[in-house]
Amino acid sequence: MTDISAASADAHSRIRTDQAHTARIWNYWLGGKDYYTVDQAAGDQIRQLHPGIGDYARADRLLLGRAVRHLAGECGIRQFLDIGTGLPTADNTHEVAQGIAPESRIVYVDNDPIVLAHAKALLTSTPEGRTAYLDEDLRDVDAILEQAAETLDLTRPVALMLLGVVIFVEDDEEAYGTVRRLMDALAPGSHLVLTHTITRSDMPDVDAAVAFWNEHGTPKLTQRTPAAITRFFDGLELLDPGVVSCNRWRPDDEGAELPPEVAMFGGVGRKP
Repeated sequence: MTDISAASADAHSRIRTDQAHTARIWNYWLGGKDYYTVDQAAGDQIRQLHPGIGDYARADRLLLGRAVRHLAGECGIRQFLDIGTGLPTADNTHEVAQGIAPESRIVYVDNDPIVLAHAKALLTSTPEGRTAYLDEDLRDVDAILEQAAETLDLTRPVALMLLGVVIFVEDDEEAYGTVRRLMDALAPGSHLVLTHTITRSDMPDVDAAVAFWNEHGTPKLTQRTPAAITRFFDGLELLDPGVVSCNRWRPDDEGAELPPEVAMFGGVGRKP
């Protein structure tokens, strides 16, 4: 497991404040405080190109809460592997899961020094449960699984949370292969929760916003069509309503102010 105290001190030295970063812009759009002037400027510029893009962050975050509540409350899932964690904010995976089932165990994974520097906020577990943080890349499947097994029992169902992280894997086959390898290692009854930015002909402003980001920010983003995102769930039992705009996945009143459609799609699938 990551030694948070020692690693976070080193992480601060690796954080660049002169270049916009997705995790900090996401935090800015969510109303957080962990961003710099360069992130705010980039976030505002992107919002000028696509005024609704800030809604993606909120729609994605609300889907996380609804999915975790469903998995913990309706499916009896007590273990969560959250890769591409992002900066801590309100209603993190462990807070939602342990609010329903205090004995839940959560392993967070990210390779971003910005996230690592704030990772202590992710380790506030209930006495009955447990949380852990791994400083690893999504592509390092073997390392993730080996270390996650120190906290999670991989012979029992696990919810694999991949919210807005596969967009950083440009090569399609590598992206599909990485998700498949992770799910193959998990027990039957495990679930995949995945969200992804889309490209679609009726949303050209999204493409312009992503192009701006890829020119000025880091890391680079890859868009995929809704059909390509659905492919990540091949071999799984896709829960209703399938792969849809995040705010349309089992909506509740909390996201009522969001627009009818956002260009962040997601779904939940069960491993048979």
